[in-house]
Amino acid sequence: MDLSTGQPWPVSRHWRFIGWLLAAVWLFFLNVPLATALHQPEPWRRVLGVVALVVFSVGYVLLFQWARKLRQALQPIPTGRARAGLALLLAVGLASLPGTGGDWLATLVYVAAAAVFLLPPWESLAAVVLCAVTPALASWLVPGWEAENGIVFAVLLASFAMFGVSRLAQRNSELRAAQQEIGRLAVAEERARAARDLHDILGHSLTVVAIKAELAGRLIEVDRERAAAEIAEVEALARAALADVRKTAGAYREVSLAAELAGARSALAAAGIAADVPTEVPDLPEEWDRLFGWTVREGVTNVVRHSGARCCVIRVHRDQVVISDDGRGPSTPDASGHGLVGLRERARRLDAVVTVGRRPAGDGFLLRVRAPGEAR
Repeated sequence: MDLSTGQPWPVSRHWRFIGWLLAAVWLFFLNVPLATALHQPEPWRRVLGVVALVVFSVGYVLLFQWARKLRQALQPIPTGRARAGLALLLAVGLASLPGTGGDWLATLVYVAAAAVFLLPPWESLAAVVLCAVTPALASWLVPGWEAENGIVFAVLLASFAMFGVSRLAQRNSELRAAQQEIGRLAVAEERARAARDLHDILGHSLTVVAIKAELAGRLIEVDRERAAAEIAEVEALARAALADVRKTAGAYREVSLAAELAGARSALAAAGIAADVPTEVPDLPEEWDRLFGWTVREGVTNVVRHSGARCCVIRVHRDQVVISDDGRGPSTPDASGHGLVGLRERARRLDAVVTVGRRPAGDGFLLRVRAPGEAR
């Protein structure tokens, strides 16, 4: 399936040819009624028999291909049109009777096979039974016609074979539908992941930019040099955020714990929040370093944006990272903003445990991400 459009890939010419071949190869068994028609002494019988058999063959192939195309497009076969097509096919077969005599019964094999492929189960079963008993009824009703036991066997064999083909076609259609759904879900999941990453990047960076810009605005009349320094940091943060967005689009962006701790110090200082941040980090596996970096980013962003805190403490250990503050605390027991949703998704991939709530003292906010026991 083409993931950009959500549509199945076009069927190649090779497979289209195979489809035509599957329908046409069985027409070889019409050689008996065709030979009978060609040996008719009367020209009109000869012409009528040959023309009727040719039209019957073309009609059978077109009917088969029509149904096959609908199955490939995962569309139901219209029962009314299928009945009309089978009735027309039977009528053309009967039209060959003056030229083929009793050998026209061979066309019933194709009518029965087409009924199995086109009609619902009970209707197709009834059609097969009628086609199977017709040779016996014809030999009883028409003087000089012998019972065609070979035709009865061919009808049953062809119907059974077509039943297998139709079930295979149905399973293939269901498989294609499942593949399309999997592809659609993969596209949706990738879009959601990209949206979470952009939210996490820009949410943190723009929060710090806004705080530093506000601080620079207050300082511009008091301390121009410090205001200029803050503006320079705003510019650097904006450029870094732009670079992160570009890397995210290319799926090359990396987050490290050390870099996020450094960014946390700057963001908390700009917000006027006292920061207790470690200066060194333990040696962690790459995936845990990245996860803990995301945790620091999300936790500090929440502290700066929502907490109203005066102090923020970050503790990093080999098996966990904890961010806490003395602010208002979570608005709900199961706080779940967009950033926390993305953090929980990342933690789930490593079987890590995310804890969100109040500090043990009962106030403020606490965010902890802990590695599972086997990873410690």
